[in-house]
Amino acid sequence: MLTPMLASLLPLFLLFRISFCQYSSDQCSWKGSGLTHEGHTRDVEQVYLRCSQGSLEWLYPTGAIIVNLRPNMVSPAAARLSVCIKPSAESSGTNIYLDRNGKLRLLLPEQDQAQGKVHCFGIQEGALFIEAVPHMDISRRITAFQYELVSDRHKAGPHLLVASCQPCSDTEVLLAVCTSDFVARGSIRKVDQEEEHSSVTVEISRLYRQKTQVFVSGGVRVRSWTGRIKMPLQCGVRSGEGEFLFTGAVRFGEAWMGCAPRYKDFLRLYHEAQQQGTNPCHVDTN
Repeated sequence: MLTPMLASLLPLFLLFRISFCQYSSDQCSWKGSGLTHEGHTRDVEQVYLRCSQGSLEWLYPTGAIIVNLRPNMVSPAAARLSVCIKPSAESSGTNIYLDRNGKLRLLLPEQDQAQGKVHCFGIQEGALFIEAVPHMDISRRITAFQYELVSDRHKAGPHLLVASCQPCSDTEVLLAVCTSDFVARGSIRKVDQEEEHSSVTVEISRLYRQKTQVFVSGGVRVRSWTGRIKMPLQCGVRSGEGEFLFTGAVRFGEAWMGCAPRYKDFLRLYHEAQQQGTNPCHVDTN
């Protein structure tokens, strides 16, 4: 029988226990095993991932988990974020749904995960509800994917709409120079048409910024870089003469083209904005 003191502390203990179970997975990446749920497959574990990018790996999935993807800082702009996930080529064993207030919408069935295609959705559309598909042998089943949180204006990848192929406005070009994952001046050397996108080989004469090593240096004594930038097939990009200002986003290690005006047009636009004092950031054009 509980003493009065222990009885008074019991609600606090239960609250702490519930909170610990729900928030213990508060990190960038998560790795778990369905074998730990074998005796209580009806339980649904809550996973909280609060980073701009990370990964999830669920070995031998049984039952279900709910994955809550959130930015690590509270901001009004967070409501406009999108979540992009890219399953690994070996991912299997589950169906992935969007769960909004208990209503499920199928996002990625088990048979489509091995294709490794990027799928994006608005962060307000709900959490990920990942449910194990019953199999006689779960020892070979692993659900794994990478995720990234991206702002709407930085969305890039094979999910782009045709409208994104339209030339950027003057304002969009100036903002792209300030906010893109990579900014570089260079020329197009070759365009390869692949199954779902075009791969543009570029040679860079001046590298202003790159978030990751998109462009590789030609050597210590050579001030040039080369790299590949992807674009949707429907954009119909072709090789052309002259220099461009390449901007864009890096998604899951791959560079995707954003605004890419001819460099002479960018210079004219930039100097006009400089004279009017409307440049959102400074770029060294000397």
